[in-house]
Amino acid sequence: MAGVLSVGVNVELTPITKDNVDEVLGLSVAPGQEEFVATNAWSLAQAFAHSDVAWPRAIVADGTVVGFLMFEIDPDDDDGTSYSLWRMMIDAGSQRKGYGAAALRCAFDEVRALGASEVFTSWVPGESGPAGFYLGLGFQPTGELDEDEIVARLAIDS
Repeated sequence: MAGVLSVGVNVELTPITKDNVDEVLGLSVAPGQEEFVATNAWSLAQAFAHSDVAWPRAIVADGTVVGFLMFEIDPDDDDGTSYSLWRMMIDAGSQRKGYGAAALRCAFDEVRALGASEVFTSWVPGESGPAGFYLGLGFQPTGELDEDEIVARLAIDS
């Protein structure tokens, strides 16, 4: 699935393979953002351990890996959050170019095709954190906390 930014950049989500795993592992967030997202190495280890529900993808912009995202896709989940954005990061040098929003639009198309009408995510609150990004996309806090993270929901059925 691919999306095109208004500046003509093609963004797509690709599976993590032997051909791109080193690029994904080489990505890092900007200084000061480390406390808000797990490393890609840790995320890929979790994807391996939870391969029945993890959907990890490289975010690729015009042929270059610029980020990583992972959904938890579990239609049989008991807590009502069958489709959750588990991780997302954009490399420090590629931030603020629209890649994250474009990648999420692609991911939303994918999970919508699987039957999702809403997606969930959570974030660690704090200065330099991702709250503004997610709120800007339309995520609304549910009032719940997952440990110390704010849980939010976004309707994607239209």
